[in-house]
Amino acid sequence: MLIVNAPNSFSENFEAFTSNQIYSKEQILFVYGQGAPNENLIIRLFEPDETIAKFDQITTDDKGAFHHALLTWPEESTDFPFGTYTVEIISTQQGLSKKIDLKFTSTSELIEVPVERQLNVLVFAPETTAVGNPIRVFVQTTSDGLLIGNTPTELLGTTHVHLPSGVSVQLSSSFKTLHQGLYYVDYTPVEEGTHVFHVVAFSQGTTSHGSVATSVISQDLGGISEDLLDLSSVLKNTSDELDTLQSEIKGFDTTLKHASSQIDENIGTFARSAESISESSAQLNALLLPIIASIGLIVALQVTILARRR
Repeated sequence: MLIVNAPNSFSENFEAFTSNQIYSKEQILFVYGQGAPNENLIIRLFEPDETIAKFDQITTDDKGAFHHALLTWPEESTDFPFGTYTVEIISTQQGLSKKIDLKFTSTSELIEVPVERQLNVLVFAPETTAVGNPIRVFVQTTSDGLLIGNTPTELLGTTHVHLPSGVSVQLSSSFKTLHQGLYYVDYTPVEEGTHVFHVVAFSQGTTSHGSVATSVISQDLGGISEDLLDLSSVLKNTSDELDTLQSEIKGFDTTLKHASSQIDENIGTFARSAESISESSAQLNALLLPIIASIGLIVALQVTILARRR
């Protein structure tokens, strides 16, 4: 017996299409194509933030054809915002799938709307920090204005930081998730200078970049503030000592004024004493002059008497 493995003639026969690429409200999204006969197909509609907005399961006909009205577009809302949607058709029997991007806009007439994804990255980091001081860097990823992304190691796989020395440090494995599309990483700088955080996001074949710079100094504002507080304390102590010295100087000034007043009083007393002495001297002179004159007259008389006798 000769055993031959015959390939499935339908294994490569899988095609899927949508009725249009641009839709507005109240239009119907038709999905059609060709697969294996009587096989189950899974059809999913993904919103711009990669969440599933519609999920259906259908079966092809005997010839493998299918045609399915997946959705009538509703009014735009937070549940169905304008943006780029993705229809995925999965062949459960053949293990194949096909994705089709389409656009939901305010109008599908008179203008050409490019069916492409707009992946955006925003990075937030402190402007300044100090060596050895841990900082937190936040990253936001959006597509058509909606937050996207799940696993940061896949979404931000090549994110890194450029150090002042020229070395690049990978950060992709350090990211943590705050919310879908919101991530953060804690980083402790060890060098002074400008650190540039370069975030690279990759989603559904689209890449977007975002960068932010942080200046790292030897001491942060907190340390400078502590030094200022210490300086303020020293200045306060100095001011208190100056106040004490000023108070002592005031007391000394009072003492000097009192001593000066005492000296003035003593000088006045000395002056009055001198005047009294001067008056006493004048009185003494007035008393002595007649006596001296009398003595002189007596001496003259005696000299005269002696002269006559001789």
